[in-house]
Amino acid sequence: MTPTAKAQFQIHACVLLWGFTAILGKLITLPALPLVWWRMLLVVAALTLVPRVWRGLRAMPPRLASAYCGIGALVALHWLTFYGSIKLSNASVGATCIALATPMTALLEPWLARRPFSMRDVLLGIAVLPGVVLVVGGVPADMRLGIAVGAVSALMVALFGSLNKRLVEHGDPLTVTALELGAGVVLLTALAPLMPLLFPAFAGKLLVVPSLHDAGYLLALALACTLLPFALSLVALRHMSAFAAQLAVNLEPVYAIVLAIVLLNEQRELTPQFYLGVAIILAAVLVYPLMGRPKKLEHPEVLATSEAKGAAE
Repeated sequence: MTPTAKAQFQIHACVLLWGFTAILGKLITLPALPLVWWRMLLVVAALTLVPRVWRGLRAMPPRLASAYCGIGALVALHWLTFYGSIKLSNASVGATCIALATPMTALLEPWLARRPFSMRDVLLGIAVLPGVVLVVGGVPADMRLGIAVGAVSALMVALFGSLNKRLVEHGDPLTVTALELGAGVVLLTALAPLMPLLFPAFAGKLLVVPSLHDAGYLLALALACTLLPFALSLVALRHMSAFAAQLAVNLEPVYAIVLAIVLLNEQRELTPQFYLGVAIILAAVLVYPLMGRPKKLEHPEVLATSEAKGAAE
């Protein structure tokens, strides 16, 4: 097997593992807040065992560390709203909303990078709108709040992905991940007392030991769906173009929706109109890389530290 073919296999394995995050979010019985808190805490705890992380922290300027902590707050809010969306609807809806991160990134990144908007970015934003309308109309009324929360989650992906791309080359990827997720744990701990007032659907006690059922799924979420694909993607992305990486990563909602159908029978909860809307959104997202010139992936670690959503370009 050539290095390129091996890298393709590895990146699709990563995307499949990331696709399981939506499934596990539905299977874990904890509310969104303690679910995300435990996920981030377990990953940070594992990273503190890596000497390289401590060396990176000692070498990092305080101002840069603060910037990463700020991005970590956005990561925490993304995961909180992502799992909140799943709890308020289902895994298929949550995964579909995350697909909106690509057009949101295309429209936000030029503004953040202070460069002109491209016609390709504008066309992508327009192309997904009919799909969004169909998705909203194709779910039961009691799931539509989940779509709104999922759209906020996609916005958070667009923000932290774009910011990470500007800063990630200045720090070791494992150190950056530990800082960002550590900051996320601190933010969620501070929000916990306010959550019953701000958003009761997300609220839950943090310091209650999860049941054996939830603990097993949380470990799988933290280790198999976060740290393992992180490490694997760092290897794979050094032998791939930005185009190939983005195309593979944009398949994540497809994997998640197929897994939700196979494992959770979610097709019974949703109408053909929903899946037509999903098809339009995913078609626009997958065609998007074809409309631009392939670029060299100068910092492959960007994809891993952004959990691969919308950060490959």
